[in-house]
Amino acid sequence: MEDVIELAYALDTFYFLLSGALVMWMAAGFTMLEAGMVRSKNTTEILTKNVGLYSIAVIMYMLIGWNLMYESDGGLFGLLPSFSFLLPASEPFTAEMARAGEVDASYFSDFFFQVVFVATAMSIVSGAVAERMKLWAFLIFAVVLTGLIYPIQGLWSWGGGFLDELGYSDYAGSGIVHMAGASAALAGVLLLGARKGKYGPGGQVRAIPGANLPLAALGTFILWLGWFGFNGGSELSVSSADAANAVATVFMNTNLAAAGGVIASLLLARALFGKADLTMALNGAIAGLVSITAGPDTPSPLLAATIGGIGGVLVVFSIVALDKLRIDDPVGAISAHGTAGIWGVLAVLLSNDEATVTGQLAGLGAIFGFVFISSLIVWGVLKITIGIRASEEDERNGLDVSECGMEAYPDFTGARAK
Repeated sequence: MEDVIELAYALDTFYFLLSGALVMWMAAGFTMLEAGMVRSKNTTEILTKNVGLYSIAVIMYMLIGWNLMYESDGGLFGLLPSFSFLLPASEPFTAEMARAGEVDASYFSDFFFQVVFVATAMSIVSGAVAERMKLWAFLIFAVVLTGLIYPIQGLWSWGGGFLDELGYSDYAGSGIVHMAGASAALAGVLLLGARKGKYGPGGQVRAIPGANLPLAALGTFILWLGWFGFNGGSELSVSSADAANAVATVFMNTNLAAAGGVIASLLLARALFGKADLTMALNGAIAGLVSITAGPDTPSPLLAATIGGIGGVLVVFSIVALDKLRIDDPVGAISAHGTAGIWGVLAVLLSNDEATVTGQLAGLGAIFGFVFISSLIVWGVLKITIGIRASEEDERNGLDVSECGMEAYPDFTGARAK
């Protein structure tokens, strides 16, 4: 019997690690998507931001974030974490504990799986503030979001806090990860302002095409693949028949929702604009994935595709609406992760009998309110101290040279100059 339990421990540990690696690969997806959706003169800066934010997230979650979120025993009144620092110096779970069935998987494998979620939330911010934010202001904000803001609101639900007590249900993080990232992004965009030339004096919306749509499409497919680890790994186990069946359901529904999002956004774009808009289709895929993330384990296949399809419709309308409000989001991140994230949290009610309207609304309100307000404060402090917006000249010339001292496509830009 001990051998069976030990084998289950090893299998679930391996599943955590494999799922975490898939989610880590989503960092490449966000990087490629954003690099494809911005102008060539800002590509190197986007790449630097993404590799930097991922590394900051890993270190900050090791230093303090993990302890705030999961070692606070639900927090004071389910709200305030206890402060402690650093992971254990060595794996705290022993082979004897595994054989006795006292623990389900390696402590460090759980940390690895959770830390890549933190980086995902911060990646959402990167695309929304692209092409006009100072690099170092962004990276400083990444320190605060990944070390403090994300873990505190994560404590409220996944860490056994008050939202968990209220019955808030969010399987893999439509609200906890995606809406949280979009809320932080919205706060930054409001203080940052739009890119120069994006909006005309009469309210016209001027398209600013991305430099590399093949790269953006590749990034979306990478995200789609990584999402199987994001949602599938959130089952937290694969070592029993029931767990394996649940994982298969999650994979299937995740895939169906993404496909539904693409088809719905393509059809709506055709109806609204008369063309098959690739950028809307790419955001439709992401919106479908975000929409199913809060509850991929309970819908039927048809309902999963429908949930994703509704997400695909919402993201198109949301992108258009934000442009009308002159809220400039170069990659559509606020819509794909925020608007679709809200829908995903509410969509849980369609198939999960244990979820309640009160619990889901409380989760949405608490997460958005805390992340938006705290992010607004941090962005505001950065704005009045070191500044968050690049100069008009740097924005015109591109952030690659001013922030990184190199161009992503020097041969191409040199040839064009000649």
